[in-house]
Amino acid sequence: MTIATEPHALLKAEAKNLSFYYGSVQALKQISLELPDRRATALIGPSGCGKTTFLRCLNRMHDLYPGNRYEGEVLLYPDQVNLIGPDVDPIEIRMRVGMVFQKPNPFPKSIYENVAYGLRIRGTSRRDQLDDIVERALRDAALWSEVKDRLHGLAFNLSGGQQQRLCIARALATGPEMLLFDEPTSALDPTATARIEELVTTLKEKVTIVIVTHNMQQAARISDYTAFMYEGRLVERDRTEIIFTNPSNKLTEEYVTGRFG
Repeated sequence: MTIATEPHALLKAEAKNLSFYYGSVQALKQISLELPDRRATALIGPSGCGKTTFLRCLNRMHDLYPGNRYEGEVLLYPDQVNLIGPDVDPIEIRMRVGMVFQKPNPFPKSIYENVAYGLRIRGTSRRDQLDDIVERALRDAALWSEVKDRLHGLAFNLSGGQQQRLCIARALATGPEMLLFDEPTSALDPTATARIEELVTTLKEKVTIVIVTHNMQQAARISDYTAFMYEGRLVERDRTEIIFTNPSNKLTEEYVTGRFG
């Protein structure tokens, strides 16, 4: 297994011997993976290899279901808080580590209230503050110019691609340090997919990104680092151009060249 190391000053998060269990079933097996700050890391591998399971560990989504269990550590820098520690509030973690899912999932509220949702949970109630942050988040999600005249209309009236960018704006509004994307373009047409890829490329200048994708071309286009997973283990992680042109593991080579998976 190849893992390119980075100084802690350049890391945003780091999994150390992370294992995860759905009840008695072990889905992740001692994953150690560095996530560089303000870079995009793609997680690739065949279905069922643990990519999404790993992603959901990073913001404690597994806590929503009983019987799940973590082992090891996931450190968030610079304060080195253990994201999966029992004394850490999962709600606060989800503010610091936002997530965008495979299918757009706007709330049955207005565009404005979708973006303001996390801010209200955090106690922000002043209208001028909410207005400023909502606008900034929509601008950062490349959506403001398309919705500024209908902020109080229902989010469901947006197109699929717009809804996904709204979900990105909702995640950005709480000022996250890291954004997780779980196959964010799999339900979108090619035009909407290109918009999301452009957005990810822009966002990684401000926030650390981890993206699960089955699309090898997408991983090659938008990620700085790529991690290949297989059967719950990390096989190899390196700079994206190395993974796709000169991987050190034969299994990685077979996967990225389409011989299996």
